[in-house]
Amino acid sequence: MAAERVQPRSDRTGPHPLTAGRLKPAGPRDIAVVGAGPTGLALALMLARQGRRVTIHERFDAARPVGAGFLLQPTGQAVLDTLDLTPQVEVLAQPVRRLFGCAAPTGRTVLDVRYDDLNTPRPALGVHRAALFDVLFRAALADGVTVQTGCEITGADDGRLVRADGSTTARFDLVVDASGAGSRIAAPLSGGSANGGRAFAYGALWATVPWPGDGFDEQALEQVYRGADKMIGVLPVGRRPDSPQRLATFFWSLRADAHAAWLSGGLGAWRDEVAALWPRVAPVVAGLTDPGQLTFARYRHHTVHRPVGPRLAIIGDAAHATSPQLGQGVNMGLLDAHALAQALDRHGDLDRALNAYAAARRWHVRLYQALSLTFTPFYQADGRVLPWIRDHVLGKVARLPLAPRLLAATVSGLLLDPRPADRQR
Repeated sequence: MAAERVQPRSDRTGPHPLTAGRLKPAGPRDIAVVGAGPTGLALALMLARQGRRVTIHERFDAARPVGAGFLLQPTGQAVLDTLDLTPQVEVLAQPVRRLFGCAAPTGRTVLDVRYDDLNTPRPALGVHRAALFDVLFRAALADGVTVQTGCEITGADDGRLVRADGSTTARFDLVVDASGAGSRIAAPLSGGSANGGRAFAYGALWATVPWPGDGFDEQALEQVYRGADKMIGVLPVGRRPDSPQRLATFFWSLRADAHAAWLSGGLGAWRDEVAALWPRVAPVVAGLTDPGQLTFARYRHHTVHRPVGPRLAIIGDAAHATSPQLGQGVNMGLLDAHALAQALDRHGDLDRALNAYAAARRWHVRLYQALSLTFTPFYQADGRVLPWIRDHVLGKVARLPLAPRLLAATVSGLLLDPRPADRQR
């Protein structure tokens, strides 16, 4: 069995001021959460504040953030609002008011979405994963969540966790799978494979780089496309909690089957290709001198039709993974966490609570899974037809009356508005 290390609880005593008096919640009391990503941490915090005993099981030897910077949309911010954590994230993040993309070499505008076009404008936040992790992790520990590390979980059986060596834990009242797109717990519910669903041909190389400054809009995600097989992006992501340096996430679209050739080809020719497509980004890639500075992310699309089972709930990418084209991943996970926490709070019977959670998230998840699957080929694919439609048709459609508001609502996650009712402003 993998070694387990229990993170110390906070010395703070008494319930959180937001939930004072909520010491004996109805329904499950002992809850296991698998995965210490943003989704798992947020849920653990919510449940701890309801007065439940929560243990996070994390496979790494130390819980840590994994992945590129991302956009925290108004939907995800609304969930953090309920936890009074948004101000702490805002201090580390960078407001993003615009998503802008143009085609190379013509410079034709392909994408121009502004958050000010929302009915009630609220910018997204460019966030480094370490920033959100730090805020959520500290808050979870402060509210009594226990974190067990070095604990790889491969399954769940009626409330018992199955470890990698085949041993099982004591029974929990509820197991929540927040272990991500490669979840082995969710596999039986998503085609029987930990990598079930559809693999996208394209993924992306990404790197965290110093904010490039001059020539870049510090409040915009900027992208350049050549057809749909080449895409470059620069996203401002604020800073890490341990440094004042402002950062950006740089990414480059790449076919998964071309990654090995990219690794063996050296960075010189690649840097020249990137700079030729987008000269302004040349100083950014000049600082990338080792392939180890870039991480290749592969994307899959899968949706667990019914993300609940006996003493089991599946949330986040474990329940619904897709490409990051619409920037919804972390936000969808936070919405799942809130919906599950609310269902457990409102229904003393576990089966009713799980059914309520699944129903609450069903249509919003299906909508954005469908949208992502539809739009991804316009930005990451082979061939010329779809990028031509994107460049010459979709751009004109986007300028029609009401289209800017619809596009802003789409990228912000607000179609079928899933935010907590008291946060829909």
